[in-house]
Amino acid sequence: MSNQAGTSAGEPRLAVLEGVLERITYANEENGYTVARVDTGRGGGDLLTVVGALLGAQVGESLRMEGRWGSHPQYGKQFTVENYTTVLPATVQGIRRYLGSGLVKGIGPVFADRITRHFGMDTLKIIEEEPKRLVEVPGLGPKRTRKIAEAWEEQKAIKEVMLFLQTVEVSTSIAVRIYKKYGDASISVVKDQPYRLAADVWGIGFLTADRIAQSVGIPHDSPERVKAGLQYALSQATDQGNCYLPEEQLIKDGVKLLQVDTGLVIECLAELARVPEDGGDPGVVREKVPGPDGDAEPVTAVYLVPFHRAELSLSAQVLRLLRTDEDRMPAFRDVDWGKALGWLRGRTGVDLAPEQEAAVRLALTEKVAVLTGGPGCGKSFTVRSIVELARARGAEVVLAAPTGRAAKRLAELTGAQASTVHRLLELRPGGDAAYDRDRPLQADLVVVDEASMLDLLLANKLVKAVPPGAHLLFVGDVDQLPSVGAGEVLRDLLAERGPVPAVRLTRVFRQAQQSGVVTNAHRINAGRHPVTDGMKDFFLFVEDDTEAAGRLTVDVAARRIPAKFGLDPRRDIQVLAPMHRGPAGAGTLNGLLQQAITPGRPDLAEKRFGGRVFRVGDKVTQIRNNYDKGENGVFNGTVGVVTSLDPVDQRLTVLTDEDEEVPYDFDELDELAHAYAVTIHRSQGSEYPAVVIPVTTGAWMMLQRNLLYTAVTRAKRLVVLVGSRRAIGQAVRTMSAGRRCTALDFRLAGGGTSERTLSRAPG
Repeated sequence: MSNQAGTSAGEPRLAVLEGVLERITYANEENGYTVARVDTGRGGGDLLTVVGALLGAQVGESLRMEGRWGSHPQYGKQFTVENYTTVLPATVQGIRRYLGSGLVKGIGPVFADRITRHFGMDTLKIIEEEPKRLVEVPGLGPKRTRKIAEAWEEQKAIKEVMLFLQTVEVSTSIAVRIYKKYGDASISVVKDQPYRLAADVWGIGFLTADRIAQSVGIPHDSPERVKAGLQYALSQATDQGNCYLPEEQLIKDGVKLLQVDTGLVIECLAELARVPEDGGDPGVVREKVPGPDGDAEPVTAVYLVPFHRAELSLSAQVLRLLRTDEDRMPAFRDVDWGKALGWLRGRTGVDLAPEQEAAVRLALTEKVAVLTGGPGCGKSFTVRSIVELARARGAEVVLAAPTGRAAKRLAELTGAQASTVHRLLELRPGGDAAYDRDRPLQADLVVVDEASMLDLLLANKLVKAVPPGAHLLFVGDVDQLPSVGAGEVLRDLLAERGPVPAVRLTRVFRQAQQSGVVTNAHRINAGRHPVTDGMKDFFLFVEDDTEAAGRLTVDVAARRIPAKFGLDPRRDIQVLAPMHRGPAGAGTLNGLLQQAITPGRPDLAEKRFGGRVFRVGDKVTQIRNNYDKGENGVFNGTVGVVTSLDPVDQRLTVLTDEDEEVPYDFDELDELAHAYAVTIHRSQGSEYPAVVIPVTTGAWMMLQRNLLYTAVTRAKRLVVLVGSRRAIGQAVRTMSAGRRCTALDFRLAGGGTSERTLSRAPG
């Protein structure tokens, strides 16, 4: 049914179309743009294509849509929707389809049929006004009835928020999050305090909050807007790994982002840095520190408060551990090292190299130490030796790593239990840890592997939990990419004039020299081209065209390696791409690899979400820290496999690489991405039997030595490069661009504000 909607004079009139939403062909969760098919009730089973702003509309709903008729060269006649309202279905059949569409958690097609058979046309009225009567329906007990009533109320409230947010093109999943965060206050917060959304709700950055703010009438030059924009610019900088920004850079970024006068930005920054009269935290902290690349001229660093606090705290805690007179392993102060190392040789049957021996002594006699070195240099065996000797003297040894895979590897290596840092500290919702300075870990020796992955905030939480007198050993390869989160903790601990003692293993053992993976990792790290001729475990497939290289990468990972080496493409082979975008980027490759490894089948459950499809058997990764999921949170980079998918309860379950089953509601699926291909940054701390790396000129700006080195060192047995020799040459030649903005090394060397001023940081 269709007619014309009235509009103001001079504007073309909008057409009105009513119909039942039969299926969603495509939906972009970022902006709500949807392609769908509707039944207009004309009979004959013909469905009409509608496109446009169908934000939050559910299959089975009757819609009244306003928009314009048009024609698509490929798909024919279609209706472009500008806005819509939901019309409750007017027939029993419509109600049954509406309820069975997955709109309300707990009601699938079977229960929708039973409920409508029992209540007929009164079904929706009963759910709305007398939900307790649902127990009259066979198979519906009080528990499920209560769940249905709650889900009905929630979807009604979310729908109201969505309809309000539709005018500013906020996605369905973000509207759901706003509702979950603020409940009935959602609309008033959005109208009156829109910039709160950027700080409070994951997935809403400043740009979305700013669009909402302007639509509710907040002026372009409002100080509230400028202050929120400056905090957003700092937040973006921390996402890129920086702990602070130089003040001049922040002002420049602020002017560009906000399109306002420099004077207004300077005023608002000064206001943000002012300590409030009530003694609370300022919005930012300003402090003079040395320049990021050791510049002679100091810079005025501007920090978000949590990062300034963490930097002060971490440096103070490291120095506290180093300087304490307590020692929880006093037996190693005057041990007979000849005897101890002889005992160790008897246990392992292997002699330690001199630099390994130095590392063992260091870890067991110094309170804080660092062990670094590349692949094949014996880091793992050295760690095992340290743990063996410590345990032989009755020490309580605690082993941890930033990722589940790295923790598993550490446990296999040492024969002792190891966990992720998050689990070790028992991180709780909000990010607080069960273990800290007031309740330290029960440990005499704490060993942290893959320490290059430790960002500032996590390292601070960890070091706070180490008891005075315990020994803390950081183990990692400082030449790999730095952490995904802000900071360069391992590099700062290794700073030349710093107080933390360290050993760098440099000798590649003879057995490791036979590995093409190890040999080429060291060649790349030294700025030399990898050797690919005559290698049994390191191959290059030359393909200069980026798009063709992407397709070849998929063929190598999904078909050729499994056929030649008998490896499982899901479990054993990982595609590592320099970047997410582009024809050979992780995004495109994931779609192609999913098609090759877990294709759709009629008997395989799946859920479309935005532009992606999730299926049972999919390899997925978590893309944000979520302290509320799982036993101790699920963290950015956690990988797992989808093991079940329930369209009635609107939930899928992921078995993570830490062997934990974690449920995800369908409205949380933007926290998951496919992981058949991941960016090299996201692969840190993980190790795979085989890696396939597309190295193409399409990723030119990303091609750097530490990126390629990190990718190659993720492989245990096999590396396949796919791409152009020119691109590989660019990666090998290009050193990473400068240091991150961090002052941890300066503070460890005795510079910077003392820990006592944490709550009164200069501003």
